[in-house]
Amino acid sequence: MGDIRPRPPQLRPGRALAHTTGASGSGSPHRSDSRPPQTPRGARPSDPDGRPGTTPPVPGRPTSLFLLLGLLGLPALLFALITWQVVADGPLLDADAAASRALVHPDRLSEFLADLGNAQVAVPVLAVTLFYAALRTRRLAGTDHWWLPAAAAAVLMALVPALIAPLKELIDRPGTPVVPPATGYYPSGHTATAAVAYGAAALLLLPWLRSASARRALLVACAALNLGVGFGLVRRGYHWPLDVVASWCLCTVLLTLLWLFLARRGRRRPQP
Repeated sequence: MGDIRPRPPQLRPGRALAHTTGASGSGSPHRSDSRPPQTPRGARPSDPDGRPGTTPPVPGRPTSLFLLLGLLGLPALLFALITWQVVADGPLLDADAAASRALVHPDRLSEFLADLGNAQVAVPVLAVTLFYAALRTRRLAGTDHWWLPAAAAAVLMALVPALIAPLKELIDRPGTPVVPPATGYYPSGHTATAAVAYGAAALLLLPWLRSASARRALLVACAALNLGVGFGLVRRGYHWPLDVVASWCLCTVLLTLLWLFLARRGRRRPQP
């Protein structure tokens, strides 16, 4: 009746050899599982730009580098340039004076916008945001050091007078013809207070906004608010335009450092 002894099953021709262990595509079933694929495509994973990458790939490094250069290097360089021109009474001050003469026109709107840079207005806004962000972060299960983001923003706010006051004393720039004769107007303290207070508040609130449109709206509102404060200070005659621009440059560096710290903390905690 034939041989009925048990034996291993045999592969049949034309039956899905590609799905056997160790095969790649339509490869041979006799290939070893430990051997790497021989095609160049499978040799190494590509990076996000499609170029042959390393294992594992490191995404986003060029973008992060250019972003850091733009948010840290350029504002710091511009601040140094403006400060040098102010100290040396350089030609940039002529353009600054011309812009001031064209813009100065005290009115109620400029007074209101300038007052938004007062510590009595900006700091309470940041304080409320600090409390809200700390409360939300503490509610996250398993979150360690929940107070760190709020504390970092508070320390940054405290650094503003510690940085601005010595610069005012050292540079000793006189004010515009509109204000009483005095010195110590560079850089603008009101501009720095508004930029750090409103900017830090926005950075703390961003992680809690789920939609991209809401995050964009918050950033646009923060930028518009700070532009309004700067315009009001110049329009009212409280500061030269370069006083305001220099404070923006300095605060961009400070807020970028806070953003980097919060982003690093955000990768370590669970998402809300």
